[in-house]
Amino acid sequence: MPFLDKFIKLMKHELLAKKPKKTRFAWTLSDKKYLKLSDVNKLKRACGKVRHLALRCDSSVAVRDWFMIELGLNTGLRVEEMRELKCGDLNIQKGQASISVRKGKGDKPRNVKISECFRNRCKRFLEWKKKRGQSIEPDSRLLTSNKGTQLSKRALQKAFKKCIKKAGLPEHYSIHSLRHTYGTYLLKAGNYNLRLVQEQLGHSSVRVTEVYAGLLDSDLRRAVERIYK
Repeated sequence: MPFLDKFIKLMKHELLAKKPKKTRFAWTLSDKKYLKLSDVNKLKRACGKVRHLALRCDSSVAVRDWFMIELGLNTGLRVEEMRELKCGDLNIQKGQASISVRKGKGDKPRNVKISECFRNRCKRFLEWKKKRGQSIEPDSRLLTSNKGTQLSKRALQKAFKKCIKKAGLPEHYSIHSLRHTYGTYLLKAGNYNLRLVQEQLGHSSVRVTEVYAGLLDSDLRRAVERIYK
């Protein structure tokens, strides 16, 4: 085995603090399951532009879809978790910046930390809902249809595909790609702290989170190639 491959294998072992092998997952995270940074920016720009026009013509769907995309990219929530969110689950009062997931996978609750930037977007979205006469009471649904009813998972999936098309991105992306995208870039931003990603995504075991560990290969290879350059 070439020296570089041996080195990468050793570094992955050290960073992940692997336990003795038991059951391994049969798949890793391919680059088709999460958005590249350039695609993230395209999607955000396209949705932001449509949102700006929607505010001028008083269209609720585009503004809601813009927030749905931001929500997925900034929290990594599952589709069902986004669907079930209520206005009171946004902890954005003074000194707070998190979202409460009441029932995650396996009915497990968790608290997802959010950035100050996204906290401000949550505030703007609630202000917009209030101006449109939509309820922002704690038990009111956060993402709703034009009639104010709860959205189905299928409706959210269709809304995502519509956003992808407007941004000119590949159709292979699914709404779950937002979750994978969040997990991917959070892992990198957190210096490959798998435990941190596990807590934010609500994985039952860190072994589930290890599907993101394949990202180490390309990053480590680039790093050792430029170490003294």
